[in-house]
Amino acid sequence: MDEAGFAALFTILIKVGYQPIGPRLRDGAIVYEEVSSPLDLPVGMSDEQEGGRYRVVKGTPGAYFEYVCGPTSWKKFLFPPRQKLLEMDKADKGFKVEAPNADDEPSYAFIGVRPCELAAIHIQDKVFGYNEDETQKSAYADPGYVARRSKSLIVAVNCGRAGKTCFCASMGTGPQIGKNQGFDLALTEILDGRRHEFVIEVGSKRGGLIMELLPQREASGMDQRAAESVTDRARRQIGRAMVPDVEKVLQKNLRSSRWDEIATRCLTCGNCTLVCPTCFCNTTEDTTSLSGDHAERWRLWDSCFSLDFSYIHGGCIRREAKSRYRQWMTHKLSNWHEQFGSSGCVGCGRCITWCPVGIDITEEAKAIKYSG
Repeated sequence: MDEAGFAALFTILIKVGYQPIGPRLRDGAIVYEEVSSPLDLPVGMSDEQEGGRYRVVKGTPGAYFEYVCGPTSWKKFLFPPRQKLLEMDKADKGFKVEAPNADDEPSYAFIGVRPCELAAIHIQDKVFGYNEDETQKSAYADPGYVARRSKSLIVAVNCGRAGKTCFCASMGTGPQIGKNQGFDLALTEILDGRRHEFVIEVGSKRGGLIMELLPQREASGMDQRAAESVTDRARRQIGRAMVPDVEKVLQKNLRSSRWDEIATRCLTCGNCTLVCPTCFCNTTEDTTSLSGDHAERWRLWDSCFSLDFSYIHGGCIRREAKSRYRQWMTHKLSNWHEQFGSSGCVGCGRCITWCPVGIDITEEAKAIKYSG
């Protein structure tokens, strides 16, 4: 598919009822927002990332997807930072309770989902009880998440470049999307001299129906080799890696002196949890009108780095910075396996980039393993 076909993709998605969501340049960062055409994308822009550092810079002219993961993730749309759970209005006999109607949830088309981000979406599917097989519905599924997820269409993009904080290869989540990874369409952008095309893989029946409406040609063996070289280049650029068997390493070193050392640097600001595409900590907030006739319950993002997050009767369980960082890191990389059958980390590197003091989770895991 050429650039004209890529532009037609947006037109078709909007025509059949989807709201495209994709990357946009906003306030010095590449974030995910509503888009309506390729012109809304950060064309020709790239980024520089390192521990505690992020800068948008000029990249290859004409490239749509040369950037790496920015500060926002797709969970912003599937698991909104602020969501109304219910509202109550005073009636003749007590209160009338109403929850949001799942049919009112928007139909999103996510354009530009990276392999690690696709893995993150599937991790949150487990957390919130979404299953494509409707015959296996969870009794504890979150109705809002399930409604948004079931309506969403995923246009994934293989990575042609890796950032300095990426470590997806060691987590088995990138830089190339694997077979049967739960996407609708997967694109590989090929920009070579005068050639600017996309090799497309269809991953679902829904994606196939969209594909039939696009101007296209059959990919040749040369096209497929060109696409493979794109992801091979990204794989060679990855410089960070998570230590093997990190799950067991952390379980054996809960009293490591390294936790105290980390605490001297950690600001407990919670940035790592807010930018993480899999973190799901939340709290609820109840509000009541002054008249007492109307009340609402809202769910808001929270963070295990917040002092009040561990508050129970008698006080907070995790008062020290080291206990809060240890809780986050051991849950993400170790205890998550017991809960959900996989790691809670996908190696996107956001927690490293957006940590104000540049704490590197891969380096800390390595230090814990070898220092004990």
